[in-house]
Amino acid sequence: MNQWLLDRLFAAKDQAEPRFAFHGTVNWMRALAEVVNSGFTSDEELKAIYAGVQRRPVNKGADTSVFENMFMAHHNLASLHSINNDIESPYNTCRAAIVAWYYATYFSASAMVAASSGSIQETHALTAKVWQADIVEKGLIPYPFNMYLSSLVSKTMEDEIKEYRKDNGYDLNDRAEDSEMAHGALVSYLKGTYGYKKWETEERVKASREFKELGVDNFRTKVARELRDKFLERGHVNYLVQAFRYRGKANYRDSIFLSYGPDQEDTIKQFVEDLLNASRSFVRSAAYYSSKRVERGAWSEFIKDIEENCRLSISPDEIKI
Repeated sequence: MNQWLLDRLFAAKDQAEPRFAFHGTVNWMRALAEVVNSGFTSDEELKAIYAGVQRRPVNKGADTSVFENMFMAHHNLASLHSINNDIESPYNTCRAAIVAWYYATYFSASAMVAASSGSIQETHALTAKVWQADIVEKGLIPYPFNMYLSSLVSKTMEDEIKEYRKDNGYDLNDRAEDSEMAHGALVSYLKGTYGYKKWETEERVKASREFKELGVDNFRTKVARELRDKFLERGHVNYLVQAFRYRGKANYRDSIFLSYGPDQEDTIKQFVEDLLNASRSFVRSAAYYSSKRVERGAWSEFIKDIEENCRLSISPDEIKI
C-alpha cells in the first residue's frame, strides 16, 4: 500500500519506523497498567509504604503548592476519564490522552516534592532530579514507579539492569499478559531511556568549553572519556525522566505512528485505558504520601473543598485518603 506522507518523512529526516515506535509506545503503557492492575499499588501496599512517613513542621506555603499540584493532577485525571468514556474514536484523542497522562504524573510528582522539602522547581528536568533524591532513593514510591538507574555510566547501568532483569527474558516486543512479561518490558524501556539520556549527555559534553579545549572530536582518548564520565555520573533515569521522554516521542519526534497506517483501533482503545490506569495509580500514590506530610487536618479540608466547588465531572475519590 502506498504511504505518500511516510515516504516524504523518511526522505526528509531521521524518521522512526512507525511499527516499532507504535509497539514501544503501547507496550510500555500496557506493562505499567498490567503491574498496577495486579495490585502492586493497592491501598494496602500504599499504607505499608507510607506507614513511617512523619508529618513535617507546618509550612503553609509549601502545603499550598501541594494542593495546587494535586488539583491539577486531578484535572488531568478527569480529562483521561472523559477520553475513555465520552469519545467515540480513540485515534482522535490518543495524543491528548498521553499529554493528560504526563501532566497527571508531573503535577503529582511536583506535589510530592513540595510535600517533602517544600521546594518548587522551575523545569521538568529539575523536578525529576529533586524527585529522585527526595522520593525515589528513599523508597517512597511503589513499584513499578520506583525503578531507576543511579547514573549514566555504562558499567553502573549494566549492573543495575542485570539486577532488575535477573532471568526475565521479556522485552518491549512482548505485549504484557502477566506481571512477569510486564516487568521485562519495564526493564527494557528503562534501558532504552538510558541510551537516549547517555546520547543527550554526550552531545552536551561535546558542546562544552572543557571538551573543545581538548582538541578532539570523540571520546576515544582517556582524558575525553574521563570528562564524559564526570557528566554521566551526575545523570540518572527514573519514572519522571522516562515519562518526559515518552511524551516527547509521542508529540514531537515520532509524529506519525499513532494515527497512520494499518487499523489497530482495539489496541489504541486499550492504550488509552492503560494511560488512565497508570496515571490513576501514580496520582493516588502521591496523594497518600502528600496527605501524611501536610498540616494535620488540611487534606480533609482540601477534599471537602473540591467536593463543594470543583466543576470537573469526577469525584475526588482517587485522591481522597
